[in-house]
Amino acid sequence: MQITGKLLRDAIVSGANNIVNHKTEVDELNVFPVPDGDTGTNMSMTIKNAVTELLLLPDESRADTVADTAAAAMLRGARGNSGVILSLLFRGLARGLKGHKAFGAAEYAAALTLGGETAYKSVMKPTEGTILTVASEAAAAAHRALAESDDFNKMFAAVLEAANVALANTPELLPVLKKAGVVDAGGKGYCFILEGMERVFAGNEGFKPIQADGHKEAVVTNAAGTFEADIKFTYCTEYIVVKKDDAKDALLLRAFLETIGDSVVVVDDDEIIKIHVHTENPGKALEEGLLFGSLINLKIENMKEQHKGQAAKVTLQKKTSFKPVPPENDYGFVAVANGAGIESIFKDLGVDSIVRGGQTNNPSTEDILEAILATPARHVFVLPNNKNIIMAAELAVKLADRGVTVLQSRTIPQGISAMLAFDANVDVSENGIAMTAALDKVGTGSVTYAVRDTEFEDKGIKKGDIIAMENGKLAVVERDVTKALVKITKKLLKRDSAYIMVLYGEDIPQSTADAALEVLKQKIGGDIEIVMVNGGQPVYYYVVSVE
Repeated sequence: MQITGKLLRDAIVSGANNIVNHKTEVDELNVFPVPDGDTGTNMSMTIKNAVTELLLLPDESRADTVADTAAAAMLRGARGNSGVILSLLFRGLARGLKGHKAFGAAEYAAALTLGGETAYKSVMKPTEGTILTVASEAAAAAHRALAESDDFNKMFAAVLEAANVALANTPELLPVLKKAGVVDAGGKGYCFILEGMERVFAGNEGFKPIQADGHKEAVVTNAAGTFEADIKFTYCTEYIVVKKDDAKDALLLRAFLETIGDSVVVVDDDEIIKIHVHTENPGKALEEGLLFGSLINLKIENMKEQHKGQAAKVTLQKKTSFKPVPPENDYGFVAVANGAGIESIFKDLGVDSIVRGGQTNNPSTEDILEAILATPARHVFVLPNNKNIIMAAELAVKLADRGVTVLQSRTIPQGISAMLAFDANVDVSENGIAMTAALDKVGTGSVTYAVRDTEFEDKGIKKGDIIAMENGKLAVVERDVTKALVKITKKLLKRDSAYIMVLYGEDIPQSTADAALEVLKQKIGGDIEIVMVNGGQPVYYYVVSVE
């Protein structure tokens, strides 16, 4: 049996629908009780980004074109660590299927192995008992099945069975899973995707969406609603170039497009080039693209006509809109943040572009890339400010048209500390070293609430309990928010601590924050300066920075 492009396309769409339908089930497997950008949400949003583009492909599409389209879309739409790893599994799969109009069991088994290897290599500290293990065991099963038969359906059935067995074994590899009595969330999500794909490969109708996605996504509007009303060029032109083997440098395509329009974005990936341009001559933009390869996903919109009816939609747009600008300055900065007060702090420190996001709302690689391209600098420093956003930011580096350094900031206080360490008079390398060193000079505490009953690190936690983290580790369980704030702040103090900044969130009235500040001053005392700032952040009642 040979798998055609149509079969592969329909299989991936079925897999995507299956995880979307079970998103909540996967989310609930997360062991840590804090509200976060849950695994099922991140994985489903990542693969849904591919579905949008896959549904535009004709039935006659080559298998490698389908695989490339899915991988590139997932790369740009990757959210959270689980979404990034999923995109890397499909990126390796696409590379393994390169050159195949259709493929069989042997080709797919080899590509599956390459996908797992790609994901493992991209994770700094791979952990067994996660989606990486499940993907690795699935690929190994494919090769074992091949030794007995080259029947594709038998091979894929073995892949799915091995993935489920590996998933069931994840608690034996990760004690934290065993203690909580759950399997790995990322691995479970991957199994749902494989299950959806197997359904189509076996000749059955693929899964369809059966429930609305509850995630509050930004409303997708056209370019007329995204940029200013004073439209200089009429046609928003977008397309993807599938590169030919001897394709010229994509910078030449960018140079041409800039002569016929503005708002030019050229994202050069391994096998595709994504194009966006506003122009009066869309035909010329397409003709030039054909010199670099074949065109897919063409879209041309008359912005002047569409702008007339878009005002209502624009008001619903929650995502920050970025307009690409040429690099003019030596340095620029992108920070991920959520909360008017926190955003204002970063702006005051010199950050050019703020990507709204953080806990419970992980931005995609493309969100971060758009912010980089909107930063007028030849070298951009990116501050993810959340451990679950770092990998997505690092993927954006490969797609950017300028130098990018992703600093490993895991919290808002770390991001602020890094910005304070920047020196415009030294080079990129020296700044990278100094700003990275600054991350360890600040302690971070956070106060939030438990979203589920669990036992974590010998602490019994009930849904609704107030919990506080010390540098990302659960440290306090309380019933009172102010008591939790005082306890976590004391834990962060060191002998040489001289300054405490507390950011209070959107759910804390100013009067409550003022009262909490007085309690902190009474309980801590000494010569330590304590300030309370309206951060406006969601999820966390308080974020504490101690230096």
